[in-house]
Amino acid sequence: MSQSDGSSMANGFLMERDRSVLIVIDVQESLCPVMDDPRKVLMNGARLARGARILGLPVVVTEQYPKGLGPTMHDIRAEVPRDADHCAYLEKLTFSSAADPVVMRHLDGLDRRQAVICGIEMHVCVLQTALGLRGRGWDVFVVSDACSSRLPTSESAALVRMTGVGVQPVTTEMVLFEWLGGKQSPVFKDIMGLIR
Repeated sequence: MSQSDGSSMANGFLMERDRSVLIVIDVQESLCPVMDDPRKVLMNGARLARGARILGLPVVVTEQYPKGLGPTMHDIRAEVPRDADHCAYLEKLTFSSAADPVVMRHLDGLDRRQAVICGIEMHVCVLQTALGLRGRGWDVFVVSDACSSRLPTSESAALVRMTGVGVQPVTTEMVLFEWLGGKQSPVFKDIMGLIR
């Protein structure tokens, strides 16, 4: 069975760069500092964003009510300039990006069906987005070392719930290596610079 036939992730498919979109959820100035481990979100989220841009993948950055919660943190903005090709900043009021019509129109317009998700809070906006996209038939991967919540127990509960419906927990390095595919890639050294 091929990876492009829309089959479920439960069959063990890899993340593929020509099918993936990176979604960075609500890593904002009023939210990020109060997370359990904000540095992991910023460091690994920035590595994912840079890797996606090097490999030419689209990046979608959501902002939950930015007027009240502030803009995306500088670490992410530095890797995802608002005017960069294949990058979009989308404001939302729903917790789930999959419930926001503007976000979903943008995602559907990319013609990709693998969502690689990082951000905050893992048990609220990340979880609801992952479940919503999974319910729409997407392959969904949540980057556990690039997500956080205020409490570690909330993160753990979110992971259990997501995996129960076929959302795959992954790490930043898993994502980068799978997107890269092998040493033959012309950007091999650039991606390895993000890993080593």
